[in-house]
Amino acid sequence: MLEIKGLCAGYGDLKVLFDVDLTVKEGEIVSLVGSNGAGKTTLLRIISGLEKINGGAVTFNGVDLIAQKPYRRAELGIAHIPQGRGVLTRLTVRENLIMGAYHKSARPNMEKHIQRAYEMFPILKERQNQPAGRLSGGEQQMLAISRALTMEPQLIMMDEPSLGLAPIYVKQVFEIIKGLSKEGIAILVVEQNLYQALSIADRGYVLETGRITMEGDAKDMLANPDIQAAYLGI
Repeated sequence: MLEIKGLCAGYGDLKVLFDVDLTVKEGEIVSLVGSNGAGKTTLLRIISGLEKINGGAVTFNGVDLIAQKPYRRAELGIAHIPQGRGVLTRLTVRENLIMGAYHKSARPNMEKHIQRAYEMFPILKERQNQPAGRLSGGEQQMLAISRALTMEPQLIMMDEPSLGLAPIYVKQVFEIIKGLSKEGIAILVVEQNLYQALSIADRGYVLETGRITMEGDAKDMLANPDIQAAYLGI
């Protein structure tokens, strides 16, 4: 579904990504892990069309993403939940959900998806007329996920979904991610919480200083002594 080959990118003279190869298949959960500054967020922003590249290719279902305008990602079936959740704080919960279904193919099913969001997260229904900025961090993450689903995505990219959340919300968010995968939605999740990220994933990639240093089956990576020593302190 998503295929990245030989991707190189940076900001001016600062090179951030070097010959990155990565794939995500239909209905698959892929975790991209690594330390701060490794280039994980930059990679997601490139897929979303928010950053330029210096070389390589990014395709989605055979479509050259680099040649597309950023807004075309939604039409193609890509949703991006950025770090910090990216909810529109001055708009109400319901208005945020409506904004998720702005493109033509999603509009006819907008109300159905909004009601589904309320069924998944009853707190959103209770607060549907409140500004999103008044929600807690966990509730904003629920809203961000729900808004992404109103887009009818084939792929959802999540940047640090557990960041700043209480443990009870972290567990709930990762359970939701597993459930979405069972529905056939592919998930590319960027996380510093390596254990959580690899525990739910099918495959994983380790990105360090702009380079993929390891990839493979997520369970095998969790059991890898080098991974345990570097990221889990074992």
